Amino acid sequence: MEDYKVEMKRLLAEAQATRKEATAYLLSKGEVVDLGEWVTIKNYCRMFGIENSETVTNWIRRGIIPPENVQVVEELNNLRLVKAVPYHVKTAKAV
Repeated sequence: MEDYKVEMKRLLAEAQATRKEATAYLLSKGEVVDLGEWVTIKNYCRMFGIENSETVTNWIRRGIIPPENVQVVEELNNLRLVKAVPYHVKTAKAV
């Protein structure tokens, strides 16, 4: 149980640091973005229970996540932020 608490604190600190960096960058560019609505791909996976971040990357590539819901922050090593809303993938039916 103690390991879980330590890991959660570490993850929260990491997320807060990333948010702080992203906020500073966006404000320096004159952009105002609610970072409660925008998260990293890694954090998106945690929020919505997606096991592999490559799944979200593929959704971006295939247009399931629309371009207006993805932001690339070049000054942070091309960090991609995704709007934190659930995206639904239609599954193909077997014939």
